[in-house]
Order: sequence, then structure tokens, then C-alpha cells
Amino acid sequence: MTRAPSPTVRRRRLAAELRRFREAAELTIDEVADRLECSASKVSRIETGHVGVTPRDVRDMAELYGIVDDRRDALVQLAREARQKGWWHAYNEVFTGAFVGLEADAASLHAFQALLVPGLLQTAAYSRAVLRAVRPDSPPAELDRRVEARMTRQKLLVDPHPPEYWAVIDEAVLHRLTGGRDVMYEQLRKLVDIAQLPHVTLQVLPFEIGAHAGMESPFLIMGFPDPDPDVVYVENATSGVYLENSADVRKHSLLFDHLRAAALRPDDSVGLVQRIAERLAVIPE
Repeated sequence: MTRAPSPTVRRRRLAAELRRFREAAELTIDEVADRLECSASKVSRIETGHVGVTPRDVRDMAELYGIVDDRRDALVQLAREARQKGWWHAYNEVFTGAFVGLEADAASLHAFQALLVPGLLQTAAYSRAVLRAVRPDSPPAELDRRVEARMTRQKLLVDPHPPEYWAVIDEAVLHRLTGGRDVMYEQLRKLVDIAQLPHVTLQVLPFEIGAHAGMESPFLIMGFPDPDPDVVYVENATSGVYLENSADVRKHSLLFDHLRAAALRPDDSVGLVQRIAERLAVIPE
């Protein structure tokens, strides 16, 4: 049994189906736009899943593409489901774009982080320390809201049908005293505990390997069962970029394979986290 597809993933699936039916009808985007009396950019954004599509739009497209009866009704129903709101819409001032909706429905999540603990593994205190550092002008109420949203995201890993989660983190993440000794100790203990879950794998990329495949930027590969294509989310200083091209996904999958091959084995990684936590637990004289 698996989790029900999120509205975000339903929208991507609908977009792919509409694109496939248009191509089968041998129509260009411009021709569709002309016949439906709308802009070509609207059709293009519908087919890439960047905007929602109404059931009425789907009916019009289905008629133009010669889709009738059950297949048309299935597409219209998919459009209705894609317009439903996920839990993250309650935090629309925090979450932008499709990230959380995609994450919520992924069958696998492969994350690499060189600077901080991945969001799904953070404690509330560590998360607050990170957010306070990167958003120094944010009022306390906004930080509270962002921490609450991040903690809500983490329910994904204790879902009855969780994704397979594999994180590779740079050793530097473990040594940076984010929030101070007590906060960092609590964070390291959480990493040790969560690594015991059967669907979670944690690896540490040690200092001694030198240069490595992930030095350009952190990234997350979100894997989906067929027919939905995988997505790579590449982070930058202010936002992130979604990569859905198969070549980009293959490139980052290869990068992740190199990273986990260079990292310490999972048991050794957890052992390293434990040793660093134990050193933090010793009160300095």
C-alpha cells in the first residue's frame, strides 16, 4: 500500500497526459492556443505543470484532441483532484513552488548536504538557529511559523508508508556548532536515532576524501513510481531549481552514487556522529 498521490503530483501527471494527447493529435501548442482562444504560454505552462488547469479547460482540450467517454472523464476527474489543497497550503507564506507537494509524494528521497542537516532530519532548536542565521531580519513570529512548518514536513518520515530516505552529509555539518553545544548535541542524537529507522540511511562524507562530486551545490533527488518522472531539486542561496530533464536526473543520480561510494559506510557514519555527540556532552573545564 502507498500514500495517495498529492495534488502536486496529480497536476504533473495530468500535464504529461495532456501533452501526450496533443502530440498524438499532431497539433502544435500554437494551434491549440489558436483553437481554444487562449495564449500559447498558457498551454505551455499547463503542459509543464507550472499552472493548474480547470476541468472546463480539460474538457475543451479533450474535445480538440478527440478524447471521449471514459478517458475524457478520467482526465476531468484528475483535474478536479489536482485542484485540491494539500496540508502545506496552510503554510503558503512559508512554502513556495511545488517542492513540498513533490516531496510528500516521492517514493524515494536522496539528499546531499554540505552545509547543514537536511530539513527532514532537523530538530526544532537547530532549525530555529539556522533560520535565525539566514533570515536575521525576520521577526520571532515568522521564525516560529517556519519552524512549525518544517516540523510538520517531518511527519513524512514516520508515515505508515514512508519514502526510502538516503542522506549523505559532509562531515563539516557535524562539527559546526549551530545554535551552541546543547542544540548541536540534541541534533546529533536525533541523527543517531532517526538512522535506526529501516527506511532511513545516513552516510557521512569524511574530510579526508578531499574534493568530491557534491562540491558545487546541495541537491535532492525525488524518485517517483511510473509513470511520473523523477525530479532533482538543486538549492542555491535564495531559492532552488527543479530539473526534470532525464539527462539532468541521470547526472545527479550518478553524482549521488559517487558521493555514497566515497562516504563512510552507514554503521561507521552513525558511529562518527555518536562520537562527536559524546565529545559535546563533556562539559569543558
